[in-house]
Amino acid sequence: MPENTEFNIDQDKNYEMNEDKASLETDNLVNEENSEISNNVPLDNAGQEITGEAPKADPLAAAKAEIAELKDKYLRLYADFENFRRRTAKEKLEMISGASADTVKLILPIVDDFERAKVSFDSSTDIEALKEGVDLIYTKLYKALESKGLKAMESKGADFDAEIHESIAQFPAPSEDLKGKVIDEIEKGYYLNDKVIRYAKVIVGA
Repeated sequence: MPENTEFNIDQDKNYEMNEDKASLETDNLVNEENSEISNNVPLDNAGQEITGEAPKADPLAAAKAEIAELKDKYLRLYADFENFRRRTAKEKLEMISGASADTVKLILPIVDDFERAKVSFDSSTDIEALKEGVDLIYTKLYKALESKGLKAMESKGADFDAEIHESIAQFPAPSEDLKGKVIDEIEKGYYLNDKVIRYAKVIVGA
């Protein structure tokens, strides 16, 4: 009986040693596999594991960037519009100034004629010659203005039209066919390039 007991104790020790050895070998294999897996996983600069998914964009940052871009476009567009407005206003003033200068240059010779006529009034006693000279100056002036698009209205005897006439009085019409028509013209009306620049002041038959 004592010999069998010693044999059993030796068997138990050998079994425990074999079991510890197998457990150690298993742990080593697991550690090696974990090491291989960790070496194959890509990491970023901070040592964090990089997954296959793209990082999600920050909606607030994207909105701020879009607002900044739109603001820049608005400022550029506003600056372009201001430059266009100033340039257009300058060109308009230059055009008006140029047109005024052309008209003045056209009238200056007529002003010279009037000055000569004034001298003639003081020295000449021929009334007919003076009247003829004034008529010539008037014709010259009217022709110059016509060349710029001026045209007189023909109102007397025409139907009254509130679009071009200004009634200052109503008198009894001398005949039935003149009722509602212009029977006299106090101040002539004018067109400039077919646009009314002065209404005719008229008397209408009632």
